[in-house]
Amino acid sequence: MELQRTLKRTVAVEGIGLHSGNRIHMKVLPAAPGAGIRFRRTDIPGRPEISATLHNVINCVHATTIGTRDFCISTIEHIMAAFAGLGIDNATVEIDGPEVPAMDGSASIFVYLFKDAGIKIQGMPRRFIEVIEEVTVKQNDKKVTFLPYNSFYIDFFIDFPHPVIKSQRFKAKITQKTFERRIAKARTFGFLKEVQMLHENGLALGASLDNAVVIGQHCVLNQEGLRFSDEFVRHKVLDIIGDLYLLGGPIRAKVIAEKSGHDLHCKAVKKLLETKSAWRYSNCHDVDNLAEWHNRVAPRAEAFM
Repeated sequence: MELQRTLKRTVAVEGIGLHSGNRIHMKVLPAAPGAGIRFRRTDIPGRPEISATLHNVINCVHATTIGTRDFCISTIEHIMAAFAGLGIDNATVEIDGPEVPAMDGSASIFVYLFKDAGIKIQGMPRRFIEVIEEVTVKQNDKKVTFLPYNSFYIDFFIDFPHPVIKSQRFKAKITQKTFERRIAKARTFGFLKEVQMLHENGLALGASLDNAVVIGQHCVLNQEGLRFSDEFVRHKVLDIIGDLYLLGGPIRAKVIAEKSGHDLHCKAVKKLLETKSAWRYSNCHDVDNLAEWHNRVAPRAEAFM
């Protein structure tokens, strides 16, 4: 039985928001068992908080955004992937702006900071979402499928009509070692020809060669080149790991994704949660009833009931 985890101490970092272009200061604090991952806006009176769960997602176009009528926090997928990849269940992210800083466009700096802070084992079992029936979501030629599996496995396929990317596929059992060595360093990417359109829509205002792989007509424009020959599909894997952590805990399933992005990931998580016969919680001591477990140790997770 695995136990929940948090950080041993607070870590701080600052950087530019990929889409907002704002300079953002962020702290990540330890949190109590059962608290989950929560975000707090320190620049707003009252310092409002919100949990990083599907129930609070308000936008999944180009990035994953959680929020309420009064405030939002966008581009959470990379730090969520770092939490998931390192098995961190409980933490509070304090942020003084509307977007998580992009750093280098990957999850590697978050992983470094969390490992440097140290990871504390807590006295409560982890709550796994165990898939027991197939669930599939399709949207044109895009698809996400969940299949029963005894651990977490991802098979991701992308196909872009561009000579730098073309078709790429990444398949692996997702462990902490796999995440750190093969996924965390993969950077977000975009096409130079789309920059003007994105700017006109208030997006990618902070994007640069320092925090994204920029693709020109025939080549990658970053002087250092790619970190992996298939960095593009590896970053897509990073994204889906972060988006799946909106389930509120780690998943046990084989996840097959084809050409999908944040929007379809969120729809897939929603359909999985709504298909109650397709999944169950495991490793919750002797508590068989999900509602009882939530009422006892995770009252904030009631959105999933």
